[in-house]
Amino acid sequence: MEQNSVRETVRGLWTNDILPSLSGLVEIPALSPGFDSEWQRSGHLDAAIEHVRAWLAARVIPGASIDVVRLDGRSPVLLLDVPATPGAEDRGTLLMYGHLDKQPPVGGWSEGLGPWTPVLRDGRLYGRGSADDGYAGYAATAALEAVRAGGGVHARTVVLLETGEESGSPDLPFYLEHLGERLGQVTFVVCLDSGGNDYERLWLTTSLRGLAQVRVTVRVLDSAQHSGLASGVVASSFRVLRRLLDRIEDSETGEILLDELNVEIPANRREEAAATAQVAPGAVKSSFPLHGATRPVVEDELELLLNNSWRPTLSVIGGAGLPVPDEAGNVLRAGTTLALSFRLPPTADSAAALKAVETVLTNEVPYSATVELSGTEHADGWNAPESAPWLAGALEQVSADVFGQPWRSVGLGGSIPFMGLLGEKYPEAQFLVTGVLGPDSNAHVPDEWLHVEHAQRVTEAVAHILDAHAKG
Repeated sequence: MEQNSVRETVRGLWTNDILPSLSGLVEIPALSPGFDSEWQRSGHLDAAIEHVRAWLAARVIPGASIDVVRLDGRSPVLLLDVPATPGAEDRGTLLMYGHLDKQPPVGGWSEGLGPWTPVLRDGRLYGRGSADDGYAGYAATAALEAVRAGGGVHARTVVLLETGEESGSPDLPFYLEHLGERLGQVTFVVCLDSGGNDYERLWLTTSLRGLAQVRVTVRVLDSAQHSGLASGVVASSFRVLRRLLDRIEDSETGEILLDELNVEIPANRREEAAATAQVAPGAVKSSFPLHGATRPVVEDELELLLNNSWRPTLSVIGGAGLPVPDEAGNVLRAGTTLALSFRLPPTADSAAALKAVETVLTNEVPYSATVELSGTEHADGWNAPESAPWLAGALEQVSADVFGQPWRSVGLGGSIPFMGLLGEKYPEAQFLVTGVLGPDSNAHVPDEWLHVEHAQRVTEAVAHILDAHAKG
């Protein structure tokens, strides 16, 4: 493939076509269904789908078809189906994935910025969904156009953009079943919903943690009581919860104590983490805005990477029954609710993990307090297969020609449920999980931004890898 043509095509598309439309997509408050129970009535997800569909319809890709697929009561999916170029018809289906739904806006955006206000400043496009993951459909389409402009080839390609990823992709299994015959034999999956530790090279995600969530409520009274009269007679619901959590997590180290939530870390992933730690010493520790003199949980960066990618963790992500301090009277409260979020090792059985958590939370409860569980959900993680020779060679090529830096791989501490689903459904497929998110891209928090130059390089690299896949 002619490299200059690929590069010029990608950069021209980003400057003239992608950035204007992506900015318009940022303006749409397309909250994921988990954050907008009235999403069907509000129409924001449909607006995001229509916005990108209209942009795709304006592209000139011979033989391409565009469909919005809707299953009753489920968030819609947008498909771009592009036939193979001559000579690549026997390479199966290339599936490229992204999502159009967004996290909530969250307060605290910097002056002049806002979640639904696209701002292009110093090579960064600010706004919710710019990097996570609104750019993906544009980048995938641009890569296909660049392959053709550069005289390359690509397999039959389906670009699938869902609208429920930020809610855990609950509808995606149904769409995969519905679209199974249409997708055919998927031989290569490209996911553009990830990133890495810097913006200098191509980063591959080789594993994703699974997740389990549950809301646990402890009730000790039918109604709240004066703390001076009831304390010492009635246990604090918060203390009961503390004791229950001590069965799950060592509060001194953060270690998860349940066997069902732990796995043996594969040797190749340990070696991979060690190589990643050597690339940019200190990068892991400095990735997050630690307050004051706060230290990371350990000093060893290799252990930090393994903690974040292959070890289970517990985060208390919400609570109820606790008044704000200014309104807190001397009351022994009737009950306390905590929302618990577990990140699980990539190869852990998430259903078994959740069952183990439920068991320890409900058996032999201190003081026979009432425990209620709700809001449970779980999703398995994903561990990438070994790269085929054609993919390994393509990665070396784009690292040299596009980035001028060796590619690196890393286990991602977050979850992309779609990858686990696809890994199970297409066990022989190769996977390229990459993206534009860096440690300071602010996904899910205020001031989310897209590194435009890096997005262009990732798009260019993907174009070359699509050509390599078609040639086998």
